Amino acid sequence: MRYVQPELLEHLASSYVLGTLTGGARRRFERLQRERADLRVLVTQWETRLGQLARSVPLQQPSPRLWPAIAARTLVAPVAPLAPRAPASWLGWMAWLRPAGFGFAGLAIGVMAASVLFVTAPGLFMSSDQVAMRTGEKLPQSYVGLLTDAQGNGKLLVSSLRHGKTMTIKVIGPITAPAGGTLVLWAVPASGPAFALGPVPTSGSAVSMLPETSEKLLSKVGKLVVTLETSPTALSPSASVLFSGNCAKLW
Repeated sequence: MRYVQPELLEHLASSYVLGTLTGGARRRFERLQRERADLRVLVTQWETRLGQLARSVPLQQPSPRLWPAIAARTLVAPVAPLAPRAPASWLGWMAWLRPAGFGFAGLAIGVMAASVLFVTAPGLFMSSDQVAMRTGEKLPQSYVGLLTDAQGNGKLLVSSLRHGKTMTIKVIGPITAPAGGTLVLWAVPASGPAFALGPVPTSGSAVSMLPETSEKLLSKVGKLVVTLETSPTALSPSASVLFSGNCAKLW
């Protein structure tokens, strides 16, 4: 199978992060991640998106019986000491360490596993930019925009993978929260009416879903603007533009 269709890659990345991608399919996808930076970027985006959803879920107090039940099923019962013998091989030595559970040997094996994971799947620990710089690869093909105010002060950084369906808006300069309105990001094509891309945060960053891939939406867009609207579902931008910038292709 050729893993080139954007819809298929989005599905695999989301299923991988959710944990519903199992067995051989999960192992194949993990191997692909080690070879392709674009897949690592997709996984990082889904981890960020689903992590935000997880933070919105209220905390639940576990049952008092939970921890004793976990301990009963995971802790190793004491056994009579065995006569020492020389391990037959390196694998035998590792097998001897396995029963140590949460002891020093278990800690050592955990550190070794984490080190291997960091080397083989750096996208789980670093941003896409850091992965690209570490591996010497080019940054993934993306549409980007730097929006400034009338005085030229940077306010927003907008980015979206060329064949992706998500858009990230990061606040890079102070923005005053609007009163009685919503900041909306608009795409302005060379010809035709402007269309909304999503709401704009006043701090931090936000990830929005797009109705189509960035390639279909932004290939003929030369400018991005932000306006203050009374409704987040406005059909056209107001006359007053707060921030603006060019929409550039990063490839």
